[in-house]
Amino acid sequence: MQRNQIECTMIICCVWNYDGNIVYEDIIEATENFSPELCIGIGGYGSVYKAELSTGQVVAVKKLHPLENGVGRGSKAVMDEISALSEVRHRNIVKLYGFCSHARHSFIISEYLERGSLSKVINDREEAGKLDWASRVNIVKGVANAFSYLHHDCSPPIVHRDISSNNILLDSEYEVRISDFGTARLLKPDSSNWTELAGTYGYVAPEVLMGKHPGEFISSVTSSATGQNVLLKHVVDERLSPPTLPVSHKLLIITKLAFTCLNATPESRPTMKDLSWELSKHKSYNSDLFYTITLGKLMHLEV
Repeated sequence: MQRNQIECTMIICCVWNYDGNIVYEDIIEATENFSPELCIGIGGYGSVYKAELSTGQVVAVKKLHPLENGVGRGSKAVMDEISALSEVRHRNIVKLYGFCSHARHSFIISEYLERGSLSKVINDREEAGKLDWASRVNIVKGVANAFSYLHHDCSPPIVHRDISSNNILLDSEYEVRISDFGTARLLKPDSSNWTELAGTYGYVAPEVLMGKHPGEFISSVTSSATGQNVLLKHVVDERLSPPTLPVSHKLLIITKLAFTCLNATPESRPTMKDLSWELSKHKSYNSDLFYTITLGKLMHLEV
């Protein structure tokens, strides 16, 4: 893919298939110099704007906040990560079109997804009702496939470190894209952890948050007598009609796999490659199992 890179005293701009200077000015104009009225989202690492280029293409533009700890916007570490992410090619990962580093504004240009984040859709009663069970299963599979690719097929592996429903985007057909690699790190062969904490509370692995393997804590969550006797059908989204038979089988597998990810021993949890493989398999269960199985029994279900 052809890339045009323009470097001068004030600007470093690399935009795939476009003249960087033209795109920079185009985006400043399209966002009205990043007017708050055109902002469609705010995150910990930047504000996101919808912009229509002069070509008619609609893109998402993340204007980056200034980095802390003396690390500049154009630092080698930041550039190395953006360079690595620019090589990512997967149908379930948002397309990165380019970036600009300027004395006034630094931003990342990426694919625009019409329906926004999964969090936004799920928390809107009307939108959530349109997201049927088959689409939800497809979203789970898409997320697993994306992370299987990042962890096992990229060299070096890429670790996102802040996956949540806010960073899972949906297109007009509810196809999933993973986004927001602001905290991502390239996993070096001789490295196994980082000293700094990154991620969203409620999604971060407990041992990362607590600095140890909290086996007793996790065991208490998964072995509660009350929780084990709850029927699976009572914990799924009641805003939707009951799932069809094939989809109910997939929901059984997804919930079972979710429990395996809560294993008290991190080394015993499945990899994303394992999860992606399990979700690709076709397995059938008793027709009424979805409606009769408890969470306790589901934890021991063979997938």
